[in-house]
Amino acid sequence: MQVVGYDTGVGGDEGSRPAGLLVARHDGTGGEDGGSDEGGGSDEGGGGDEGGGGDEDEPSPPVERIDLAPGTDLDYSLGERRCAGTIHDGRHISCSADRAPRCPSHEDVWVCARCTGTCLKAEMDCHEEHAVYLAAFAPDRFKVGVTRSWRLATRLEEQGADRGVRIRTVENGRIAREIEAELAGEIDGLVDRVRVADKRAGIAASIDEAAWSDLLERFDPDRRFAFDYGLDLAERPMSETMASGQVLGTKGRLLVLERDGSTYAIDLRDLVGHELVAGRSTRDIQSSLGAFDT
Repeated sequence: MQVVGYDTGVGGDEGSRPAGLLVARHDGTGGEDGGSDEGGGSDEGGGGDEGGGGDEDEPSPPVERIDLAPGTDLDYSLGERRCAGTIHDGRHISCSADRAPRCPSHEDVWVCARCTGTCLKAEMDCHEEHAVYLAAFAPDRFKVGVTRSWRLATRLEEQGADRGVRIRTVENGRIAREIEAELAGEIDGLVDRVRVADKRAGIAASIDEAAWSDLLERFDPDRRFAFDYGLDLAERPMSETMASGQVLGTKGRLLVLERDGSTYAIDLRDLVGHELVAGRSTRDIQSSLGAFDT
């Protein structure tokens, strides 16, 4: 059983639901067979279009979902990691390439993320109304971003933002990207992306209210958002890549697990491409000092 993707559980036709791992079962792979080699960072790359590296003779199994609701017990080791292939009409098309989470044939390079107002596509297609927003990540990482207006709350929550405000509404994405690039270049401490490592570092912290208020004084927000992810953490979770333990919750693409008295924050993207092997790994992992309290 291979992890072929994930979703944060935010938005969608069914509304918010628990985050989940997307998995596919192929004959001769996953399940309880195969050795475990738990670990792994990841190369850059997202979801992809169909093509390249797939086995056309192999059946395309349906994609299944493992809910990551708080209280769920996960009991998997991580096996080998390879390209996660692609998903088409709810079915998984595998790929045998070694590169993970996806090989060049299955990478989805979203050129709009690099746009600063000059369209990088053959033809501009972002004609919908867009919002320019500010997002706050505890304790004091502040981001400017853009999204289609109707996705604003979803976009903030799926990133794991603690706070957010809308500062502009414009007629299309090109204008929004121009404003985003201008603000990120002019205001100290305002960035256009926040690394997962920074989000993990602040996951148990509170927002620096003074710094956030100082930033907002420069603008006239017309919508404000505050998010509660239900995590009550006394200390920052440790960074790990694993799929065993009790789910405490998720924040954006960070999965928080409790295992043997210690708390861990796992980047869901680092699980993509791995085989899930039934049974907890015996690999030694770092434990927090609190795990040894008596």
